[in-house]
Formats: sequence, C-alpha cells, structure tokens
Amino acid sequence: MKVPLLRRLPPGTWAVLAWAAGLAYEAAVSVRLPGEVPRFRPEGLGSLTSGHVPFVVAATALILVGGLLLGRRSLSALALLLAGAVFAAMALNSTEIAFPQFLAADAALVHIAATRPRRTSAAAVAMALAVLAGHSAVRVMLGFPIGTSTQSSVALTAVIAWLAGGWVRQSREHARMTHAQAVTAERLRIARELHDSVAHSIGVIAIQAGAAKMVADARPAAAREALDAIEQASRETLAGLRRMLGALRQGDPVETVPASGLADLERLAATTAAAGVHVDVRRSGRRDPLPAEIDLSAFRIVQEAVTNVVRHAGTGGCRVSIEHREDELAIEIVDSGRGGTGLGGGHGIVGMRERVGLLHGDFTAGPRPEGGFRVAARLPVRPR
Repeated sequence: MKVPLLRRLPPGTWAVLAWAAGLAYEAAVSVRLPGEVPRFRPEGLGSLTSGHVPFVVAATALILVGGLLLGRRSLSALALLLAGAVFAAMALNSTEIAFPQFLAADAALVHIAATRPRRTSAAAVAMALAVLAGHSAVRVMLGFPIGTSTQSSVALTAVIAWLAGGWVRQSREHARMTHAQAVTAERLRIARELHDSVAHSIGVIAIQAGAAKMVADARPAAAREALDAIEQASRETLAGLRRMLGALRQGDPVETVPASGLADLERLAATTAAAGVHVDVRRSGRRDPLPAEIDLSAFRIVQEAVTNVVRHAGTGGCRVSIEHREDELAIEIVDSGRGGTGLGGGHGIVGMRERVGLLHGDFTAGPRPEGGFRVAARLPVRPR
C-alpha cells in the first residue's frame, strides 16, 4: 500500500515549514511599497532590520536543529524550537513572542501530543507555556513593556495545538482498538464456522468407522454401508472446507461461501440416521423467508446440538422443534440420553451461545429433570 507523500515527511519538516511561513510573513509586513502610507502595526510588533540579522540566523539554526531532532528526542527538539522563537522575538525587538514566531513550536506540540506518551506531551505543553510566561516575566523585571494580550493568545494556541495532537492520538488508538476487535471477531467467526462444518461430519465418521469395524466379519454388507456413509460425509466435509479456504485465500468474507440453512435439516437428519441416531424434525408456524444470518445460525445450532447427541448422549434419537413465530424463531433440541454428562470441555455449547448472543437472542442448554439434555434458542427475526 502506497503511503501518501505528506505522511512520509519527517515530523520536523512541518516545524521547519511553519517557521519559514512565519519568517516570510514577518518579512512581508516589514516591506513598505513606494507610495504606501504608513501602516498601522499592533503594539510591540517590530520590524526586521539589517542589525537584527544575527538573531534571525541564530533563530533559524535553532529551528533547523530542532526540526532534525523532533522525531527522536522530542522534548530536546521542542526546547530548541522555543529558543528559536525567543531569538526571533529579539530580532524583531518585539514586546512578546508573536504567533508567527511560535508556529514551529505549535507544530511540534501537535506531533508530540499525537505520538508520545501523555506524560511527555504534558511536559511539552508545560514547557511551552513556561517559556512564554518566563519571557514576559524577564521583560517586566528589566523594565521593558510586554504585550500581554498577544502573549496570552499565543499561549492559547499552544494549548489548542496540544489538544489537537491529543485528539489525533485518541483517534488513532480508537482506530487500532476497533481494528483489533474486528480481527478478533472475524477469527472467532471463522473458528465457529470451521468447528460447525467439521465437528458433525467427523462425529458421524467416527461412529460409522466404529460400526464398520464391529460388523466387518459378521455382516460385510452393513460394513460396506457404513463405509459408504463415511465416504459421503468425508466428501461433503472436504468440499465445504475447500469452499471456505478458497474464499479466505481470495480475501472474500466467509459469508460468501455457500451457506447452509434450515432447508438442509432433512439432509442433516439423513446423515445422522446413518450414524444410528434418528432425528425427529418438527416445524410449525408460517415459514416466511428468514434473514441469511438467522437461517445459518439456526441450522448451525441444530447441527451442533445433534452432533452432541450423536457423540455424547448414548441414545438412539432426539427431537428437533422449529417454531416460526411472528417476531422470532424458536429452536429446541431434546434427547433422552445421559443428560450431558459426557459433553466434556468442548467448544460446541460456547459456540452456540456466541451465535445467539451476536443475534441478541436467548440461549439455554442443560440436563432435563426427567432425563436427557435440552438445547433451546430464541432468535429475534426483527431487530430489537
């Protein structure tokens, strides 16, 4: 990704450019064109003359060195930039450090507040305000006049520059945090999809492989049927993984992969029946088209719950109830097995709970008083 030219410039460049702009302004207002009437000049604002050239040269040298150091030693660089502003005020025989002479320091304050720790940025703005206050105090002690109003205005610009840099810093931190949260959410979503896509098929394959091993000698035909089921489940799983990995390699969202839905419940029931667990699917209510994320999440919840029945319940069947209500979809999966005692420490229940939570629904899972296990979810069809 190509970085814009302005963002590639060293931070000290902006301070030097600000100084050059302020110097050009001072030079411009010092020039009187032929026939021009005497101009009104604010109290305390001096003019550039040949006798002040050494101060201008010294100020420029300080600004250049400060600009070079700004990216590495920010407070030292700011001290040099502030010294340059003082020398510029001396060159103009000014009663205060005016805004054009303080532009470089303001640019440095923005950079420091945006890129350095808060303690460093606070020290920087305190240093700038101390220089402005010290300049006025020294002039008062020496009996010279001071430009209080202008000096106060310049102090205000320093605070504004510091606040602007802090706002930039907070915006960057917020952007980084948002990006990190988005990456984490994407990782969790991909993990859920991989788990839900593979866990059911692997569970079926494991059960069918065990069944084939048990009946291989006594019932070769049943063993061949189990092997056929293993082959079909393996092919479906590999096809799904290829689609998902292909989308990830091309940078497409996982949602672009052809997704399953409640229309695939019959296929799920048939695959589970081949593993020896009968799934009784009951649907009620008006079957209006569901939003894609609701349809996919509902199927994944059923798939994971049925997978847990196959792998852990030790029973020959379960019941899946899908009720289409006016503003929500109600899902319930119950069995009469061991009541979840063999669920172990897997991610299935956690994944189902996360899916429902992302859709602002309600989820419960646990043993039934009469025996067996129950998984229930309510997914709002309309946003809450």
